[in-house]
Order: sequence, then C-alpha cells, then structure tokens
Amino acid sequence: MTNLVLKILMTEPGADCQLCPRLAAFRTENRQNFASWHNAPVPAFGPLTARLLVVGLAPGLRGANATGRPFTGDWAGDLLYGTLLAKNLAQGAYAEHAKDGLILPDVRITNAVRCVPPGNRPTATEAGNCRPYLVSELALMGNLKVVIAIGGFAHDAILAAKKLRKAPYPFAHGQVHLLPDGLYLLDSYHCSRLNTNTGRLTEPMFHAVFDAALSILAQL
Repeated sequence: MTNLVLKILMTEPGADCQLCPRLAAFRTENRQNFASWHNAPVPAFGPLTARLLVVGLAPGLRGANATGRPFTGDWAGDLLYGTLLAKNLAQGAYAEHAKDGLILPDVRITNAVRCVPPGNRPTATEAGNCRPYLVSELALMGNLKVVIAIGGFAHDAILAAKKLRKAPYPFAHGQVHLLPDGLYLLDSYHCSRLNTNTGRLTEPMFHAVFDAALSILAQL
C-alpha cells in the first residue's frame, strides 16, 4: 500500500473505531435501536482538491448519523446546503439523504468528531482522539485556502490541528483569522435549530460568512 493511500485512509476512522469508549458504546446502542441507520463514523463529503473546507462539531443523531453524510437530514443541513446552493458552491438538489446526487465541486465538509456523541456533546478528549483525522485531512488538501468553523468547538479543533494557541484567534461570529501558514479561518455560530430559533444566528448572518469566504477565494 502506497504512502498516499495510507494517508487518505488516515482521514477517516474505521467503521468500528474504538478510540472513544463512550462513543463506541453509543454507536452499539444506536445500531440496536435504529438498525437501518448509518451508525458509524461519518466520512467527509466533497473532494480533497477543494479550496474551501467546512468543519462542524459532530454528526447529529437523526441527521448525519442516520444518513451517513455530514449535515444531512436535519435542520442544520437544510441551512448549510441551502446556503451552498444559493452561493453556487453546490450543484444539484439537496434532499436530506446521501443519495440525492448533490455535488460539491470546490467544497469539502467534515466534522471535528466523526461519531455521534450522546446529547450532541463530544468531550475535549474525544476531540483529541479524532484530531489525527482532521490533521491528515488538512495536510492532504493541497489547494485549501479557507476553512469555515461551524461553531466554537470546530474553531478550537482547527486551531489544535494546526498546533496554534487559542488566545490570538478568539472565536466570534463573522471573524476572519489569517493563520501563520496563510490559511484563512472564518467563524460562524453553529447552524443548529436552537441558534436559529433564538435568533442568535439568522440566515443572512450565515450567508455573510460564505460571502466573505467567496470574496477571499476570489482574491487568491
């Protein structure tokens, strides 16, 4: 097996990854309760050649954990994929399942933690266990210019993957950070139903983050 193949494999954990005992136990429970669901680490969606990477928190129980594709099958996905389509960053139609034919020519979507956590809340230890996959993903994306962090947890995971301290790069919605290696990190509140229902995040606010990303890409 070539080094490239080994590196590509490193971007995704195995279907029965045991690095996080709590997540593995929850996966077993979900396989028993929801046998038709994906119920495994959720792989990234989109090409490694993409210039834009979107990083989320972790798969949602009835969303990505069920469908097997990041941000697919729940409200967060409705807003994210609706935005990507509105900004011509996706092609096709989003239909809340992994076989809808949607294509992301220049965008890749992944999560800081690849397995669904109980209560949608992964721990810092679980993020650390999953970090090598994000590190490998970032390293393999040779054309990468902009990363959008969907929420503070993802923001911190990206900085940790880059071995950067958090203090110089505080999380704030709409913030643009230029990292030492030339990568741009953009922050957004998480596109969860809770945040949109409370008005913490509106659709125009979310769209503005992607507008900023597109503006940066147009200048590079």
